[in-house]
Amino acid sequence: MASSPAPVAILSDGLMDSLHAALAQVDALVLGKQQQVRMAFVALLADGHLLIEDLPGLGKTTLARAMAATLGLGFARVQFTSDLLPSDILGVSVYEAQTHRFEFHPGPVFTHVLLADEINRAPPRTQSALLEAMAEHQVSIDGQTRALPDPFLVIATQNPTDLSGTYPLPDSQLDRFLLRLTLGYPDAQSERELLAGADRRSLIAQAVPLLDAPRILALRQAVLGVHASDALLDYIQALVARSRKHPGLRVGLSPRAGLALLRAARARALLLERDHVLPNDVQALFPAIAEHRLVADADATTAHLAQAILHAVAVD
Repeated sequence: MASSPAPVAILSDGLMDSLHAALAQVDALVLGKQQQVRMAFVALLADGHLLIEDLPGLGKTTLARAMAATLGLGFARVQFTSDLLPSDILGVSVYEAQTHRFEFHPGPVFTHVLLADEINRAPPRTQSALLEAMAEHQVSIDGQTRALPDPFLVIATQNPTDLSGTYPLPDSQLDRFLLRLTLGYPDAQSERELLAGADRRSLIAQAVPLLDAPRILALRQAVLGVHASDALLDYIQALVARSRKHPGLRVGLSPRAGLALLRAARARALLLERDHVLPNDVQALFPAIAEHRLVADADATTAHLAQAILHAVAVD
């Protein structure tokens, strides 16, 4: 099934140049995390949302802010706290005495890129305010449906749920995120550069927007044109089917997860300037797509089981 890489003929050189420049800028702002940066761009190109989970202080918010600064889109940040209300995110209708009418005041969700910082520090009722926005790019308030800007991207950060003051995201909320990433500690060289270099916040403030809404939408349209062979679809289907009967798993992957895997694999192929998907695109993305969707027995971890599924399914 594997074949030699081919250039993506459906994109102009200028558009690919802009994409590579954006990647390079985020790499320079988030040191030593090239793989995670590329995964973040996969979520962007695949029209998906991104969840970054790790301990405090490892650069989750830095990655989110660097992405937002580079994309050249409208940006809003919400610090999720235990007293945050759904209306603080979506907006609220306020009675205006001068007009004798209720006027809607949009919340921060009405933007292109929403940074939901420490999303699991808010209670489930507030977390659920984003469900419709993330799934359908719209919100329903006071009986009226309001569309969100296009493109719309949620980048959420969360601390591990065993830390104090956190509320686990429900399965329905986790399923709205295309990818879940962890950053981990930086390598020695990157950490030294962080210590010796300029403050990341000031560097992000100086970042130049290298993409914009029309170019991002054109890239997303190009993703749809990346070819996936029947054999590749068979491979994805086999992975999904294996997850539903794998020992140690109580809940396997849904058909929507299979579609997400295909969409992300197409985006990764485009990022690597290929016009077709290879099995290694699927394999590279499978843990980040599957782990937060699988439900394991008490004595197993989804990270271990995702790898076991990959090893159990052969590539024809």
